[in-house]
Amino acid sequence: MKILYFAWLRERLGRDSDEVAPPDSVATIADLVEWLADRDEGFAFATANRKLIRAAIDDELVDHAAPLGSAKTVALFPPMTGG
Repeated sequence: MKILYFAWLRERLGRDSDEVAPPDSVATIADLVEWLADRDEGFAFATANRKLIRAAIDDELVDHAAPLGSAKTVALFPPMTGG
């Protein structure tokens, strides 16, 4: 699974993506964010306020309870503004 990072999340992590193979116990976006935070102190710091993290699975916006299913790509990003 490819994880894409955008905006200040990418800047704080110092990278724009990761390739990961989460265990079967990682079933939702919330599980994935927690699993990534457990593996990477920088990620844990960057995502400390999980309410600020938005997500998309295979280009579809989802909430943190969304199941990962057979996702190929997960994007994580801060809230978007219009303009």
